[in-house]
Amino acid sequence: MNDDDKIWHKGGCHCGAVSFEVKAAPKLVITDCNCSICAMTGFQHLFVEKDEFKLLTDEKELSTYTFGTHTAQHYFCKTCGIKSFYIPRSHPYGYSVNLRCVDQSKFTKIEFQPFDGGHWEENIEGLVGDGN
Repeated sequence: MNDDDKIWHKGGCHCGAVSFEVKAAPKLVITDCNCSICAMTGFQHLFVEKDEFKLLTDEKELSTYTFGTHTAQHYFCKTCGIKSFYIPRSHPYGYSVNLRCVDQSKFTKIEFQPFDGGHWEENIEGLVGDGN
């Protein structure tokens, strides 16, 4: 895909205290992970590079959570508790944005690709190798 095909999409948390923009193509492949935290939160991964994400609100509106290796930085709204994005350990050079927290009106196709994050170590090469 050509980077010129990508456009900015608005997103944020439930209460509106956290807002952002994410640059993505109108046709997406979203990673649907079944690891412990993704399964519990319903997180649908839209992976983007750091320069394809703009936080529009002050970072003081966010709280950070880590677990396991403490590499991933999970950001939550301090007011409503929604995790709309984070820095994943699989993609530390970018962000994973929860598609559920993005205005989807400009997307023309969304495909879901399952990822067995319950067995992360055994499967991560395939996810990163696919360029997600």
